[in-house]
Amino acid sequence: MAVLPEKEGSIRSLSPKAKRIGLAGSLLIRLLSLTLRWRLHDPDGISQNPPSRPMIWTFWHNRIFVLPTLYQKYLSVRKGAVLTSASKDGEVIAAIVARFGCEAVRGSSSRKGTSALLGLIDWIRDGYDVAIVPDGPRGPRYQMGPGVAKLAEVTGALVLPVRVEYGRYWCFEKAWDRFRVPKPFTTVDVFLGPCTEVASGLDEAGFESERVRIETLMNPTHEVD
Repeated sequence: MAVLPEKEGSIRSLSPKAKRIGLAGSLLIRLLSLTLRWRLHDPDGISQNPPSRPMIWTFWHNRIFVLPTLYQKYLSVRKGAVLTSASKDGEVIAAIVARFGCEAVRGSSSRKGTSALLGLIDWIRDGYDVAIVPDGPRGPRYQMGPGVAKLAEVTGALVLPVRVEYGRYWCFEKAWDRFRVPKPFTTVDVFLGPCTEVASGLDEAGFESERVRIETLMNPTHEVD
């Protein structure tokens, strides 16, 4: 088995500044999350009876505010690692998810993409689930690149689409993803699944068909806002 990359999401490996911001950010997320009314939609019972195979959690960029709490509430029985940007912002995100018991793999589609993909393969082969924001870090919003489908094809891991809808939220209109933060005491609907797999050995047309199919699972209502 290949050696795992350094666990940069652990508290010990992060810079002091990232640790301080990560602590503050995690406290803010925890406090706001305590006021939220959570509703889980899990028809396949994934949170109670997860598959034996590793999963690739996919999650749109503008909903990542609740990702740490969602992991802790519904998927903490799984070993998880989050793909974060290689930038300083990514280091802060790594510090935040570490506070919720999740590891981080540093890299993205735009920076250190190849090394990040290789790192994710090793984490999956070591039995971890991995979380990927397929439209990050720069968009286009709600459009999935090839990384998730390729990772599933290579490793045999299942893809778990995770969708989140807020009853009321603040929206950062000028951000490329129109980032959303739920308002206190609103409802958060979490939709898990359905799990899906990608066959190996696909030709170019078959691979693109699978990519589009997974993207459609992430956008069942064809959301364009």
